[in-house]
Amino acid sequence: MLHKYRNHIIITFISCLLFLPFLGAVHLFDWDEINFAECAREMIVSGDYLRPQIDFMPFWEKPPLFIWLQMLSMKMFGSGEFAARLPNALAGIATLLTLYHCGKRLVNEKAGLWWVVLYAASWLPHFYFKTGIIDPLFNLFIFAAFYQVYRMRLSERSATRAIAAGLLLGLAVLTKGPVAILVAILSITVYFIINKGLNGYRLRDLIIIAVGAAIPFAMWMAVTSMVYGAEQGGWFLKEFIQYQIRLFSTEDSDHGGPFFYHFIVLLLGCFPASAFLFQYTRKPAKPKNYTDFTRLMWIMFWVVLLLFSIVKTKIVHYSSLCYFPLTWLAAIKVYEITSGEKTQKMTTIMYTIVGTLFGLLITLLPLVAMNKELIIPYIADPFAVANFRADVTWSYAACIPGIIYLASIFTTGRLLKKNPVRAIMISAGVHIIVIQSVMLYFTPRIEGYSQRAAINYFERFKGQDVYVHPLGYKSYANLFYTDKQPGGATAYKGMRRDKTGRETPQPNEEWLIHGQTDKPAYFISKIQDSTKYNQIPELEQTGSSNGFIFFKKRQ
Repeated sequence: MLHKYRNHIIITFISCLLFLPFLGAVHLFDWDEINFAECAREMIVSGDYLRPQIDFMPFWEKPPLFIWLQMLSMKMFGSGEFAARLPNALAGIATLLTLYHCGKRLVNEKAGLWWVVLYAASWLPHFYFKTGIIDPLFNLFIFAAFYQVYRMRLSERSATRAIAAGLLLGLAVLTKGPVAILVAILSITVYFIINKGLNGYRLRDLIIIAVGAAIPFAMWMAVTSMVYGAEQGGWFLKEFIQYQIRLFSTEDSDHGGPFFYHFIVLLLGCFPASAFLFQYTRKPAKPKNYTDFTRLMWIMFWVVLLLFSIVKTKIVHYSSLCYFPLTWLAAIKVYEITSGEKTQKMTTIMYTIVGTLFGLLITLLPLVAMNKELIIPYIADPFAVANFRADVTWSYAACIPGIIYLASIFTTGRLLKKNPVRAIMISAGVHIIVIQSVMLYFTPRIEGYSQRAAINYFERFKGQDVYVHPLGYKSYANLFYTDKQPGGATAYKGMRRDKTGRETPQPNEEWLIHGQTDKPAYFISKIQDSTKYNQIPELEQTGSSNGFIFFKKRQ
């Protein structure tokens, strides 16, 4: 029995080693990580487990499933970084097991293992399992739904698989929103068009999927309406839908970018898997038992990539659903290369070029940091300059991972044609080790430049009954890291709609600064705004650190 599940046990053990250690080694990052963690913390503090909140005001941008998981984790491990990131680490373990299972069923154990190896060895797919953002769980639900849809046509129990696909898709909606439905509809429609019909699918099963997909979200809204009233439930749903529409039509949160933004993100972020996409040629492949699934993955890849290239908001993780089809397409080519297919010259070229860029970046970053005074005169942004002056310790030893990485790139490039199995195993092993090294050593130092001074300032007020408010910029860290409690509603004047149409709780800065507050008020701003706030007589500057200026309201 154990022999039958040997690979599952090995994958689980290695996944635990990769994803669980050091989850709490660095503060959560503003905005997304702290945003969701704060929603989970406020669920516990307020006792309201149905409606996500930020600053104890309704937060309708995301449904609650991932936040519920973070809340349960915080109940077990406390409201900290480890608990906030644990759900994604567990999702990482589940993802690699899912990839192995699917690859084994679609082709064989060897293909399944290559899929696991490439996913774990690629930069962003690996890195995301060490974060506290929603997307890894969201993507897993969608991919699992697609796999059930694929198996549905081949199974005598098609209705059972249709139910599973629908519920998985519904859980994806309850995790992040209706974009899961949009991706599914577009992908399946394109699939049917290419195959010139339903291609063996039953209309009954498609209806079952649609009904199943609506159930989780509908149940949440129904319970919310029962507890808080139909009017409140309807209002929350309306705001949620309006936000999803705005997200597609406007540049939310100042995250814009060119049309090709996600093409670059996937080429670099999914390296080395992305290099093997260049293994595909115009010559038609011989029919194989996994050709139809590969076609479905190509469709899923291009639908997601083009959809989020059109969407005006450009954020790195918006195209992260592409990680599943991209790594499958790469794994199939690696499987075929290791089974005798000739390595394409373009594959070797792209692998060497992109790998060299990564290696140089990893090698040179510590050198730049240790010689920052040579770089600072060329930086025009005063806030960036002040950030860069932070007292962060580097050593020349930090260049070693980059040097090893570069050596592996050139070694693998030379071996890809002569001994592809050895080449790819060397590449995967070095990537996994270097990714872990970068996250463990580089990430805390980067956080030391970007936000640690602000986080340390907020942590001073943890447990104190005071107002702590950022001036001139948006942050959730002042809520999470002060462990803010309910109350002080007089500091708010309702909701504010910004230039994108997004509504958020609007602290009454006029009242906080000029009014008769019921408790002490503290503030933080960025250095470029310090002159403006220093001219306000009610504010007294109390200190500064790495580009952040600290104020206290005069009594």
